Amino acid sequence: MVLKKKKEIQVDAFFLDQQQLEKLQMFSKAEEQNLASLLLHCAQLSDGIQQIQCIKQITPLVKKMDQNSACDPMVKACLDILGETYFSLGVKNPLKKVLASSLNGLPEQIMTLAVQSFVCCLREELKTTDIYLYRKVLDNLASCMEDFSLGRASIKNLFEEVLQFLQKSLLDIQEENRQNHGNRIVQTQLMHDLLIAIKVSMMLVQKLQENIQGSLWKHHESFVWQSMCSLLKSSTNFLMDATLLQTVQTTSGLAVILFTKAMYEPVEGLPSLVSDLLLGSMKHAGMPAWFVSNCGTLCTEELPDSVLLFLCHGALAMLEWKNGSMGENGEKLLLDIASVLLSLSSELKESSMATSLSRIVAIWTNSALTALVSGSPNLKIKLNGNSDIIGKLLEYIYTHWEHPLDAVRHQTKLIFKNLLQIHRTTITGSNEKSDPFFLRLIKRLLSLEWHVKGKYTSLGCLVECVGTENILQLDRTIPVQILDVMSDQSLAPYASDLLETMFTNHKAHFTLSFQESSWIDHWHDIWVSPLLVILCEGNHDQTTYVIDYYLPKLLKCSPDSLSYMIRILQASADANLGSRSTRGALGALMACLRTARAHGHLEFSTIVSNGLVSTERIKQGLVHQHNQVCIDALGLLCETHRSTEIVSVEEMQLIQFFMKYNLNSQSPSVRQQIGSLLRKLFCRIQESSQVLYKLEQNKAKQELLENSTERRPLGILQQYKDFMSSVCDRLFEVLFPGSSHPTRFSALSILGSIAEIFSVPKGQAQVFHLDQEIDSTRVQTLIQCFASTFEEIKVLAFGLLMKLRDVAFNLQDSENLDLLFQAAMDLSTSTKPYDCVTASYLLNFLVHHKGLQHICLGKWVEHNPQMDENTSVSTVEKNTLAVIKLLLVNVEEEIFRAKKSLLQAAASFPMYGRVHCITGALQQLPFNNLMLIAEWKEMVARLILMSYKLSAVVSPVVQSSSPEGLIPMDSDSESAGRLQMILHEIQPQDTNDYFMQAKILKEHCKVQSEKLADHRPMENICTEMRGKERQMCDVTAQMVLVCCWRSMKEVSLLLGTLCKLLPSQTTSEPSDGLITVEQVKNIGYYFKHHLLQSRHRGAFELAYAGFVQLTEMLSRCNSESLHKMPEQWLSSVLEEIKSCDPSSTLCATRRSAGIPFYIQALLASEPKKTKTDLLKITMKELISLAAPLNEPSSVIPQVHALNILRALFRDTRLGENIMPYVADGIQAAILGFMSPVWAVRNSSTLLFSALITRIFGVKRGKDENSKKNRMTGREFFSRFPSLYPFLLKQLEVVTNTLNSEAEELKIHPSLFLLLLILGRLYPSPMDGTYSALSMAPFVPFIIRCGHSPVYRSREMSGQALVPFVMVNEVPCTVLSLLEGLPDSTSPCIRQNNIHGTLLQVFHLLQSYLESKPLVSLDFQQELSDIITCIGTKLWLAKRPNPCLVTRAAYLDVLVMLSTHLGKIQKQGMQLFGFWEEMNSVISDSELVSRIPYSSAVPGLIQYLQSITKLVISVLWVTAGPDIQSSSSPVAKKIAKPSVSIVHLLQCDFHEVRLLALEAILLWLKQINSKQIAERGGGVLCLLIDLEGTLLTMALKEKNLQCFCKVLEILYNMDLRNVLPKTECSIKMNPNELLTWSLNIVDISNSTEVQSIALKFASKLVIHLLQNHQQISEVVLKQWIQLIVYFCGDEQQTEMLLAAAEVLKSITSFLLINEKLTLGLSDTLAMWKCVVLLLQNEDLVVRDAAAEVIQVAQSEKKTSEGTEFALRIVNAPMALDLAFGILCELLQRWGEIRAGVPILLEWLLGDGNPKGDSETSALEEDDYLFDKGEVNFWAEKLTCVRQLSKHLLLLISTTHLTLPDHEELNRLSRIAVDQAQLVGHLLRALPPTPEFSKTAEFTRLAIQNERLSVCLKILDLLKSDDTCKN
Repeated sequence: MVLKKKKEIQVDAFFLDQQQLEKLQMFSKAEEQNLASLLLHCAQLSDGIQQIQCIKQITPLVKKMDQNSACDPMVKACLDILGETYFSLGVKNPLKKVLASSLNGLPEQIMTLAVQSFVCCLREELKTTDIYLYRKVLDNLASCMEDFSLGRASIKNLFEEVLQFLQKSLLDIQEENRQNHGNRIVQTQLMHDLLIAIKVSMMLVQKLQENIQGSLWKHHESFVWQSMCSLLKSSTNFLMDATLLQTVQTTSGLAVILFTKAMYEPVEGLPSLVSDLLLGSMKHAGMPAWFVSNCGTLCTEELPDSVLLFLCHGALAMLEWKNGSMGENGEKLLLDIASVLLSLSSELKESSMATSLSRIVAIWTNSALTALVSGSPNLKIKLNGNSDIIGKLLEYIYTHWEHPLDAVRHQTKLIFKNLLQIHRTTITGSNEKSDPFFLRLIKRLLSLEWHVKGKYTSLGCLVECVGTENILQLDRTIPVQILDVMSDQSLAPYASDLLETMFTNHKAHFTLSFQESSWIDHWHDIWVSPLLVILCEGNHDQTTYVIDYYLPKLLKCSPDSLSYMIRILQASADANLGSRSTRGALGALMACLRTARAHGHLEFSTIVSNGLVSTERIKQGLVHQHNQVCIDALGLLCETHRSTEIVSVEEMQLIQFFMKYNLNSQSPSVRQQIGSLLRKLFCRIQESSQVLYKLEQNKAKQELLENSTERRPLGILQQYKDFMSSVCDRLFEVLFPGSSHPTRFSALSILGSIAEIFSVPKGQAQVFHLDQEIDSTRVQTLIQCFASTFEEIKVLAFGLLMKLRDVAFNLQDSENLDLLFQAAMDLSTSTKPYDCVTASYLLNFLVHHKGLQHICLGKWVEHNPQMDENTSVSTVEKNTLAVIKLLLVNVEEEIFRAKKSLLQAAASFPMYGRVHCITGALQQLPFNNLMLIAEWKEMVARLILMSYKLSAVVSPVVQSSSPEGLIPMDSDSESAGRLQMILHEIQPQDTNDYFMQAKILKEHCKVQSEKLADHRPMENICTEMRGKERQMCDVTAQMVLVCCWRSMKEVSLLLGTLCKLLPSQTTSEPSDGLITVEQVKNIGYYFKHHLLQSRHRGAFELAYAGFVQLTEMLSRCNSESLHKMPEQWLSSVLEEIKSCDPSSTLCATRRSAGIPFYIQALLASEPKKTKTDLLKITMKELISLAAPLNEPSSVIPQVHALNILRALFRDTRLGENIMPYVADGIQAAILGFMSPVWAVRNSSTLLFSALITRIFGVKRGKDENSKKNRMTGREFFSRFPSLYPFLLKQLEVVTNTLNSEAEELKIHPSLFLLLLILGRLYPSPMDGTYSALSMAPFVPFIIRCGHSPVYRSREMSGQALVPFVMVNEVPCTVLSLLEGLPDSTSPCIRQNNIHGTLLQVFHLLQSYLESKPLVSLDFQQELSDIITCIGTKLWLAKRPNPCLVTRAAYLDVLVMLSTHLGKIQKQGMQLFGFWEEMNSVISDSELVSRIPYSSAVPGLIQYLQSITKLVISVLWVTAGPDIQSSSSPVAKKIAKPSVSIVHLLQCDFHEVRLLALEAILLWLKQINSKQIAERGGGVLCLLIDLEGTLLTMALKEKNLQCFCKVLEILYNMDLRNVLPKTECSIKMNPNELLTWSLNIVDISNSTEVQSIALKFASKLVIHLLQNHQQISEVVLKQWIQLIVYFCGDEQQTEMLLAAAEVLKSITSFLLINEKLTLGLSDTLAMWKCVVLLLQNEDLVVRDAAAEVIQVAQSEKKTSEGTEFALRIVNAPMALDLAFGILCELLQRWGEIRAGVPILLEWLLGDGNPKGDSETSALEEDDYLFDKGEVNFWAEKLTCVRQLSKHLLLLISTTHLTLPDHEELNRLSRIAVDQAQLVGHLLRALPPTPEFSKTAEFTRLAIQNERLSVCLKILDLLKSDDTCKN
């Protein structure tokens, strides 16, 4: 909606030299304008755009001149000057084009003069000899040939000279490039010059054909012929030179063909010459001698693939394919090119080549289309859809349509589109719709799964050929299927594009076919109705993407459908408001209206006035529980089609309402959307206000306006102003103490938008100024935001303060600034790591203050008066220099002290904070215009020196072999001893004996010292420490480590920042740069040293961050010595890794520590546009090192190589450039996995995992078998062809070890990895006959892998087999596997083999049954064959099979079949036999007889679980009406199963009981949710008379899970059926049952049991109370206390959710009932629970609690019949409503006098203001990273403010007075006492407590506001009384 401003066009003006000006002045006349005076005037203008206007006047002026003027010397002089100007202008300057077009219009006689002038100038140009100036000449030649008749004429006149120049330039540039080898920057420039030179040569030959085509030049002695030969020779050389840029080679390919075409005679022979070239079948005899001598290399050698590719491109682009001008040879060439390109597709894998290839194949399809138009019938046959070539091209498409490169995917789509066109062209005349080729394609595409992205684009192309209707006839459900896919963001854009193509085509088809409009309903049913269902009920992601991608396209195609959608949604909007997980009709309506308004289909005024949706409904949308409904409702208000649409009053009011309840959203995406939508609204206010100002200024329009009923502009502007002011008030209001992080984030980012949008441009009236809303408290609030523990809050607050800095500084007095500066300095040396970040932001803010030097810095550093005099220096620069100087002085002194004692430094002044502040200050400096260069140079030198010193002090710790040291808090002397050992090993720089003895630095250390060996130094130290600072400090290993690695981190970042100061162009005067080349080199060596030697991950990861900044700078830098450094470093580190020198300090453990980082940084900084030679060299080295050599000396290099490869494959910056090495990486990993050395195996595993992610993408979901991270076998093997033979060979080796007849256990290590890869592949129905990479050879090997002795491998082989068997081949594969199982009489039975086979059968059948429609006849036939075959091996499921594991596996297959057959309703006779067999298996099982084993028998539990599942499945099926009502004797036999559900519940094994209970629970829930209505009473009969059994179980059950399930079943049952059974089955009455369940809650340790027991008890309570049965007071009290206990702060989510559910269930009966069943205090206690839950940190809990309010509001609506009540609301709104309902209830109950004091007590809170200040002080030092209480959601003051608002309202409406109320007086006394105490504590805090004591300050500030509100209300209640008196 917000439009971007257009860019200003920059035009550089031209200037004439003195001589030219004098010449013009001589000819120009003052009295009349002639050509000379016009040019003179033009030259004196300094603005290029004005010069353009001037030049455009030349042609009209010249045309006015008379005929004789051609002889006028003035004209000649002017033309000379115009020529010189034209050639001097840059190629991109618009003036050049304007001048050319003006000169094109010159009259005939002047044109000849002009040509002379231009020829003269051009001849001068061609004399250029400096190679680096060639580019300008080439650009001029190109400009002359482009639509410039004058330029072209000049070139014609100088044709030979131009040819000679081009010939010379090509040779010169090539030679210069050779001499500058290695200097990348110069070489890149030369490459581009070379490219232009080749292009200009081609232009010359193409544009000036007639000059060449005369037969005169074909004499071999003629100059032109010689030059052309030279050009051809050069082009051939460039084409063959692989060191050149790819674009140069491509263009050379074009040039070779073009030049040959120009020179070759007879023309008819050219196609066969090119064919021979491409096919490598050149015969020298038949070729012209000149061709052999100039293009010899193309004829003799076998051409490289890339050269072939570029030649194909040349032939396609440069030869004439139209009108069949090349005859049969041309057609043969076309087909030859296709076969060459297709053979290249399997060779060229490098990303840039693959892209070029796809582009060239697309060009081929275009050429083929052109050739077909006039082609011979033979060509039509050769290019028909069923032909060989098209088949291979389809293969190419299927392989590349999911290619990772966008460009390749895009070209693949074009190729497919063109192929369809090619086929259409070959079948013209026949019916396209019924063409077998198209039908076959559609069927194959539809059989693919929807996660294949290529399917969408291809179907889209087919729709355009055959129409949507034909595709829908094959499958009507396609639209619904595609919409279902849209819950996946990666597929949504593809799916929506396909849908758009389909519905647009469908609509067009209907419009043509049917005249009347009756078709629209049918169209709506297909395309709109499914959409509405999804919008109302779909999951979050699906609805979001459908709205984003599909809805706008649908409305664009058919805007009239909007009214249909609104009509349907309105009908159900009231009833279906949605929930926290679904949008409901209301949410769907909001989404549709929002989209319609944003795309200009609807105006807001229409929505409101036509009652499409009421403002009440929009309000409900704005506070809906479902985040996205809120966003859509807000979007409806904020997004418009026009950016200047006036904002209505209703919109402003609704926005204000929205901002009350939605700023505290925990979801970052929601916050971001709120911010961006409000930003659109503010832009609209800003832009429409500008329009209003203009209206106000135009008095004429003003008169018109007064007559209309429109709002007056001034009135609207005032409303805007008030609205913006109230928005800012709200935003500052929510930045109160203790406000949550989300609230602050929202408020600050919205304020930032306001400040940005309403900033005042010069001379524009502005409707709103944020500056005017700012006062000193608000500035203070913003500064306090720096104390937030979240960095993003600091960033936002800093950004906002920077925008308001002038106002902010004016409102701060100097004393305050001084305190802030002091605080920043203190924080910069704090031991809490996050404090220094705060310090950095504070300092960065303060350096913008002009008076900083006088106010704060005066007492810290000596003042330099000269600086003040220098006014040209900016404030920021002066202040930053001073601050950095101060920090530097401090840190230098601290480093000096740290050298003496690192322990003391870690405890008292860790130095990293200072360095962090220095880096921060440097980063906001404007480096390009610094004034104090000398001072900065000195400063940089000092900073670098300081960095090295600091690093020297701390690096020994991070480089020691065990830097983590002792993590426990070492405050006892035992761990102090351990610390001593470590420090002894590290031995950093030490002067005294501080390190030889670990110290615990405490004031009372004398007591400790006795325990240590030598007291004396201990006592000395203590006194020494006491002298320095009287403070208590414990040093722990963690502190030492943190101090050290953070110091290393900050040093690295500082050095990285300093490197950026090197000017990008190193000038001759070194004085310009702030940092010298030498310093940069030293920094490079520093990084190298630390990356290769640090052991601590934090240290080397952060050194890496600095090093990356350095390497990126080096790759851009001009200095030769610096430029080559990365290359030298890389080769030296690779040498060191290879040498495997024992003295090497490289770290071979910790995944090679920093080495991979080091190499990664060096490679990633290599410019992407180059040939990436470093990457190629490195990968070759590493791959060769990673291959196992089995020599002990090669192990460490191998480990390093594997670790580095892993890092490189994970690095996204290397992108597609690393893909060619993936196959080698996989081989290295699999071979490394077989190494005998653990380190190699470990690194191989890590590498393998990185590669799997690299190939198949990052895993997004939890489903191991999801189709997302997989690819077809063909795509995989065509991208990594070398893996096909490798994986096959490895599999063969593995399976050979498995199948040895000997029984000994052989486990092959790489089996697991092989199955992991193979399991990720799947066959595609697109696998054609052409692919040599068939998946079939793998199948027998994978089946044999199922015989592995390792259980997990057998499982994996089962899963890996599924993808390799096509769906239609599953039945025969399953049958052959089943037939391979032994009979019970077989002599040799191997259970491993049986188990593996059964798992494979299970997985195959599972995928088969899921993917097939269950009704087709062939499916039923295949299934009955499988069932028959399974029946023959049934012995495996019964007792004759001794192995329980295989029995269980066989049963699993039966369970799956049984479940699926149960779903098929039409059961023929043959299935009765199956059920009978199932019954025989069950009655034969151990479940029926007694179980003879103990649970220790392997596989018993597995077997019991499988047989239980079978029983449950059979029970479910046989209870169905088909079998129960059947009259056949078999059916009657089946209908009485041998095992009942009660039998299962009484089994001794809890696993069996659990499965039975889960089944019962599922059936119960289905009955309760009415899912089973259609099954009749089948399931009900299974559940009859279970209550008694379950009650007995509940008392006796010992297993926790089963007990939980029993309680859950009882909770879900109807108590009217349960309670009558209690007496007889467990001898309890209902009250005793209640007491029992409450006791369970009390005594259980399991939250799960407690939760379900409380829910059951609560259901009982309600039931008993509703049926007027007595419950004793004690029991009720116990129940209420349990609910209160469940709502406590620290409880687990499960318990909180249970409490919320209970509260919801009692709402209507107990909480909002007219009569107080529980009494006032208990009812209010319950309400307090609701309020607590609404403030819980967990969103799920808050949403559950909000349902209480939903129930209350719904009841209110039905009882009071109000129009529209807010029901489905978010927690902040629910909290507000809760207090409102409470106050209403107090009035209804008539309990105001008793209730108000209780609410006041809530308001007062139970906090003791002293709080935990004592304890917190002690803990503060202990937990280094503890950020105190982090607040993610709950805000005490929000609750206080809302409650007080409702209380005040209640008091004022009821005129309540409580004069001598005892309770009130007590509260009053407490409040006054606490207020005094809080005041005292606040005054006792140090200056700037918000930074030094943040937590305590916040707590007291909250308490302060609480108390003042409370006292205010107490005064009101008393004062009413005094007033009356």
